[in-house]
Amino acid sequence: MSNVIEADYSQQWLFPPSLEDLVPASHPARLVREFVDALDLEELGFKAEVADSGRPGYAVSLQTKVILYGYMNRNRSTRGWERACYNDIGMLWLTGMNYPDHTTLWRCWNENRAGLRKLFRQLLQIATAANLVGLVLHAVDGTKILSMASEQQGWHRKSLEEKLKRLDQAIDEIMKQTEELSQEPSGGAHQLPESLQQRQQLREMIQQQLSELNAKDRDHLNPQDPDARVMKCGARKQFAYNAQAVVDEKSKLIVGAAVVTDESDNYQLTPMLDQVKENLGKVAELTVADAGYLVTTQLAEAEQKGYPVLVNLPEPLQEAKDQPYHASHFVYDAAKDQCICPRGEVLPFDHTKVRDKVQPYSVRVYCCQSYETCPVRWQCSSSQTGRSVQIHPNHDALLRQRQKHRDEAMRAALKRRGCTVEPVFGWAKEAMDFRRWTFRGLEKVQTQWSVLCTAMNLRKLYKSWSEGNLQFAG
Repeated sequence: MSNVIEADYSQQWLFPPSLEDLVPASHPARLVREFVDALDLEELGFKAEVADSGRPGYAVSLQTKVILYGYMNRNRSTRGWERACYNDIGMLWLTGMNYPDHTTLWRCWNENRAGLRKLFRQLLQIATAANLVGLVLHAVDGTKILSMASEQQGWHRKSLEEKLKRLDQAIDEIMKQTEELSQEPSGGAHQLPESLQQRQQLREMIQQQLSELNAKDRDHLNPQDPDARVMKCGARKQFAYNAQAVVDEKSKLIVGAAVVTDESDNYQLTPMLDQVKENLGKVAELTVADAGYLVTTQLAEAEQKGYPVLVNLPEPLQEAKDQPYHASHFVYDAAKDQCICPRGEVLPFDHTKVRDKVQPYSVRVYCCQSYETCPVRWQCSSSQTGRSVQIHPNHDALLRQRQKHRDEAMRAALKRRGCTVEPVFGWAKEAMDFRRWTFRGLEKVQTQWSVLCTAMNLRKLYKSWSEGNLQFAG
């Protein structure tokens, strides 16, 4: 029978192992240590704890390493970090076998949120200096991540109004029964039933909630997380935040990260490109986005700032060669303030129409005057009042987007959008198990998204670092 290896608990070391022997040279903990040690945390706004008396505090650099290493390993709670300082070999090495508790780590996170957000940019600048970030093609997109607050605590105007209506009916019925009892000969002064008192208290509470919705001009509000908005998350509408990311095609690094409360991505194109320029010094040769980012004012602003962008056009705005009377075949004459149809008929200006609830803007509507005698009337439009064409602000920017879509190379670049940015969101939600924020409030979730993106970039850069292609200046 072969021998087996058992643990020898009486074994002793002649020379105790040093701290450096705990982890190999290529361990990810060493990457975190080199990155943090290369930074001037005080210049980034981190607050160093200095104890004039009593036990010395833990260095802010030590706690920052704990936070980053924890996020790299799907550990995002202060109590989880505390346990890891005792149990995780990488964390033991990073802390030098010191053991900060969860309260100390929470205080470090809470007091240094602004500094933690700046780590994202610092890492990108180091990677850019090492020529690890491509500037050929970037892709931008957003994803909805659920709020930490309970859905059951949310207020919804429609449901509150329905409850109030039912309560009023119930209260009226109880009051009617009470009045009938008081008019009976054996009756006397009757106290209000307890059920009525409870309903009246509930009615007052609902009225107060509706008043708060009116004061904030909102149809939905979660008092536990007032910044969260109701957004479409899969098949349901839930309280969430909109997390934005710009991803580099070459390295798959996240080069722009933000969190907004807008339910759509409409107005996030130029703000995200502004951030990329701040992080990398310039934007990519081309940034692609899906149709959710199509707002002509944003396209014009991007052109004004010199940002090359290509946005997927929804079907009504695409150039349809097989549809002779598609809107793309109508010529807009700004000087004469009119549109000309493919048959040469003039569509004069008729009225303006306000679009978009978030940032309202006016579109000019041009209507056909000769539709009753037009031989292709029903081919052109199914409307009883004839064909109308809407011209958005910065119409020229839309025309230039259509021109780009005629280029086969541009269309090929747009097809690479999905495989560039969407895997990052899948990685965050599946591999990193990040499906719900663990903080409330926009500023706090922005910090968490920045730290998560920093941790994901560190994992992406691990291979380059272990091969010696990425070094951090001391």
